[in-house]
Amino acid sequence: MGGCDVKYFLGIDVGGSKSHALVADERGRALGFGAGGPGCWESVGYPELTRVLKEITAKALAMAGLGVERLDGAGMGLCGFDWPSQLAAHREAVQPIGLACPVAIVNDATLGIWAGSSEGWGLSVVAGSGCNCRGLSRDHRREGRIVGGAGHWSQENVGGLGLTFKAVEAVSFEWTRRGPATALTPALIDKFGAKDLDDLMEGIYVGRYPIVSDDVRLVFRIAHAGDPAAVNVLRWSGEQLGSMACGVIRQLNLEREPFEVVLIGSLYNGHPLMTECMAQTIHGTAPGARLVRLNAPPVAGGVLLGMHEAGFQPAAGVRHTLIENAREIRKAG
Repeated sequence: MGGCDVKYFLGIDVGGSKSHALVADERGRALGFGAGGPGCWESVGYPELTRVLKEITAKALAMAGLGVERLDGAGMGLCGFDWPSQLAAHREAVQPIGLACPVAIVNDATLGIWAGSSEGWGLSVVAGSGCNCRGLSRDHRREGRIVGGAGHWSQENVGGLGLTFKAVEAVSFEWTRRGPATALTPALIDKFGAKDLDDLMEGIYVGRYPIVSDDVRLVFRIAHAGDPAAVNVLRWSGEQLGSMACGVIRQLNLEREPFEVVLIGSLYNGHPLMTECMAQTIHGTAPGARLVRLNAPPVAGGVLLGMHEAGFQPAAGVRHTLIENAREIRKAG
């Protein structure tokens, strides 16, 4: 492109708290990196998404010493891009960057598959402040997905907040005598400075004691101490995450295939029981599935997606080089 033999690719990862752009060449050498704030259109709007995209792309290109016209392909994982009907609006938000190369736009959870699986296909399951699950077939022609972390009505509420609410349910059951006493109760009373269980329940109901996603740390701590109710919350969360994965597995007919499930998000650090129950649920549907943690910057998956969209087949070893380079340049950035 542009009369040059070397090909250059852009990867973009836009999330609800931060956004990254990475420019790399065909050998996987990371040449430029740009970081910015949140860009999810659902929380900041499309104009701010465009501003963030322009900012981080400009930073990455400036570090690489390249103009936008030198790019041969771009892959973008955009938080909040959940439905095909939203593609036109997202393409319009991307247009001001001035890309003349092929551009692929996917949900940001899909980048975890490109970056975290050894062959760029399989599943990703996100469990952080929220949850998500995406899948790609071996030939990249079919995508599987859940609704997009919709919440209670679709049973996609296994992020930090949903898990904490499940723990509060156990406390509520103690209060109403529908369930046994749990160590979660005194822990929450202490956290909020409530007078007693009655005061705690009233405060939660009327919003005086707001439950937030960071409260999941308390749940993990109580579970590590062996409290049965807290342990059951983690068992439930693992089964729910596994159930979401099983749905995507069936959508893609992967039940008899060997493939990787890429685990993304901070909740997987909380307690091993959650991942164990998740694996058990998944293996009941797909015995050949292998669970792996994402250990690569998702934005590197954007570069690999950009290569694929441009019809470029990277040489052996490029993926490894790209991921290592992306780690280094992101750390330096």
